[in-house]
Amino acid sequence: MSIAVVIPSFRVTDHILEVLSNIGPEVDRIYVIDDACPDKSGEFVKKHSKDKRVQVLFHETNQGVGGAVVTGYKAALADNVDVVVKVDGDGQMDPSLILTIAKPVLEGNADYSKGNRFDSLENLFSMPKTRIFGNAVLSLWSKLSSGYWNITDPTNGFTAIHRKALEAIQLDKLRKTYFFESDLLFRLSIVNAVVMDVPMVSVYGNEKSNLKIRKVIFEFPWRHTVNLHKRLFYRYYLREWSVASFELPAGIGLTIFGAWFGLARYFEASGAGQATTAGQVTLSALALILGVQLLLSFLAYDVQSEPRVPRQKR
Repeated sequence: MSIAVVIPSFRVTDHILEVLSNIGPEVDRIYVIDDACPDKSGEFVKKHSKDKRVQVLFHETNQGVGGAVVTGYKAALADNVDVVVKVDGDGQMDPSLILTIAKPVLEGNADYSKGNRFDSLENLFSMPKTRIFGNAVLSLWSKLSSGYWNITDPTNGFTAIHRKALEAIQLDKLRKTYFFESDLLFRLSIVNAVVMDVPMVSVYGNEKSNLKIRKVIFEFPWRHTVNLHKRLFYRYYLREWSVASFELPAGIGLTIFGAWFGLARYFEASGAGQATTAGQVTLSALALILGVQLLLSFLAYDVQSEPRVPRQKR
């Protein structure tokens, strides 16, 4: 299989030449996308890199990391590349791991594979504590919105994807911001693509991340919530119906009713100086218990319904 590497380039002139020099002969093409970089990193690469595999693509206006990666994906599809690996240009990803990250896709076991920095305690100790906390929270949100419960490091940008998965999703609908990786997982779930984690170690040196908390603190929760509702509708009501299609609304309704009825009767009785009756307490408790059981049953069904057969084998 042919392999291409996509490198979004924005203020990475201090590291990108080293990244390029460490990309091994297993890679057939390298696309560097200058996302209207103020440091003119694209021109910098064209001037200093002698690697004939490198093709520099330019954006007239800044589109964000997602926009840059999509441009690289489209170029790889046009060149009939089989597997596309995304590597950041800031030196945090070791290019010697390209085959390791891409292995599940190359062997036909997955449509999309991504690095996982949370596989061992040793890896965690090398990460800044703020990143550990932030990624843990985002991981839970991503599991809910994408349905990939086995994915632990959703914002990790060291990824590999098969061309059949790229052809199945609508690339122009992907978010162009830092929500790109999470949105891609959602889009892959809609087309029933198989996704796998690959353990890896990140390198944190003197590079400066372009990601700012203020840029994502409002976007990520909102986008995950929107994608969650879309996924549930597509998966359980538009595409097909199953027992889970009934468990979810019934579980939500009973849980809300049980909580509302119990609290309402409690405050009503308390205001009248009386005790809540046993019947009212029993009804509230039964509704809550049944509602929670139905929601847990739905969750178990959702976890077990992850795709098992990669699109490249269908």
